This record gives sequence, structure tokens and C-alpha cells, in this order.
Amino acid sequence: MPVDPGRRDAFRGLTSVAIGVATLATASAHAETAAPQPAQALAELTQRLHVLPRRRDFKTVPMILDHADLWDDAALRTVIAYGSSHKQVWDHIEIAGPWLNLMRNAINAQVFSFGHADFLAVSATHGTAHLALFDQPTWDKYKLAALAGGRFASNTLIVPKPASSADFEDPASVYGPAGNTIPALQARGVVFLACHNAIWELAGNLLAHDVNPDKLSHPALAAELTNHLIPGAVLTPGMVATIPELQQQGFHYVA
Repeated sequence: MPVDPGRRDAFRGLTSVAIGVATLATASAHAETAAPQPAQALAELTQRLHVLPRRRDFKTVPMILDHADLWDDAALRTVIAYGSSHKQVWDHIEIAGPWLNLMRNAINAQVFSFGHADFLAVSATHGTAHLALFDQPTWDKYKLAALAGGRFASNTLIVPKPASSADFEDPASVYGPAGNTIPALQARGVVFLACHNAIWELAGNLLAHDVNPDKLSHPALAAELTNHLIPGAVLTPGMVATIPELQQQGFHYVA
């Protein structure tokens, strides 16, 4: 199964940051609790995910995915099987909402307040929030800003913000608002799940509004959108069907 080496290299850089943050979290947890949870599980998950394949060479995709090679099956199964009891799945549908901020706050409190350095946050991303999981060239080509509710001229959520320090009590660090970006959260272990159904519906919307410069068919346009998911995203066959799979393995659901 082909893998885009550029995407793997980009995510590899995030892995080292995630491990460093987890180490810091463990040290802090040791200072505050008698029995902190280890960060090793989260670091190992991040390492596994960055080497698992993401297929991004589709020519066409069907409306309903009926074979595991049509989504990121190995990566998704790895996320679902995460063994820690400290894990949460967020149902994110609004790109202009406080979704990244809420996940950041949850991670901060789980790690530094409760000492759960292995805490995993998963974004079940669909609706307009899913627009944030496409790269900037795709935003430009398909005029996705027009679908983002007027709040985004470009996909700023995939652009890292400057952070002044690694001090978790510093509001200007990645533990503050500067951490409200997808790369910053990925570096802390957050997994962003992508939704095939959202991609298929977006392709239909673009076709209905004649935003289709290459005159692609619906299956081909959905394939092109899939091929331009951001590094690290894990493609699922459908988000509302994937959420119960996560819940059955102990993920706490947040609407």
C-alpha cells in the first residue's frame, strides 16, 4: 500500500515532540500525585501511528466503503485498541467552534491536575470541522473558505502559532491559546479522525456548485479530497459509525 513519504516525515517530527511533552507531563504528575499514570503508552501509540500506512493514492472511491483497504484500517484499529482507561472521543462538527481549545484544556487538566500523562484525546471530525483536515492547496483549489462560515480565509488551524516557552504555567506556551492548532495538539498525542462520509458529501456539494476545475466525477473528486488530508489524520469509513467502536473500548464520549 503506497504511503506518502512527505506526510510520514512531517508526522515523524511531531512524534519526538509528543514524547518530550509526555516526559514533562510524567515529571509533573510525579510531583503532584502518589501514583501517576505512565506516559509511555501514549508515546508508543504516537510512534506506532506515524509508521502505519495511510493510503493517499486513490483514483476513485465509492460512496460506501466496504473494504478495509479503502480507509486507514490499521491506524484506526490501533487507536481503538488503546489500552489506557484515560481516553476521550470528541464529536466535532463546527470549524468555528471552540473544539481545539476544549481539547487543549482537557489535556492540560488530565495531565497536570489529575496526573494522567497517558490521556488520549481523539477528535471525531466531521461537519464543517472536517474542512480543517484538508491541506491549504485543497482549500485554494476548491474554495473551501466559502464553506467555513466566513471565519476562515485560509486553513489557519493547520498553521502552528509561536510559543514563548515550554513552561506549562506560561499562558504564552503551547499549553495556552498558542496550542489551539492541529499540529500543536498532534504533538501532544491528539489523534484527528477523518470521515469518508463527510468527504463524499463535500464532493457532492462542490459538484452541485460547479466547483470542479478538473471536471471530475463524484468518486474521483472524493478520491482527490481524500488524497489531500493533512499529515497524521486517520481516515475512517464514517464518523458516526466509528464513534460507537471507540465507546465500546472505553472511550468517554463528549458531544
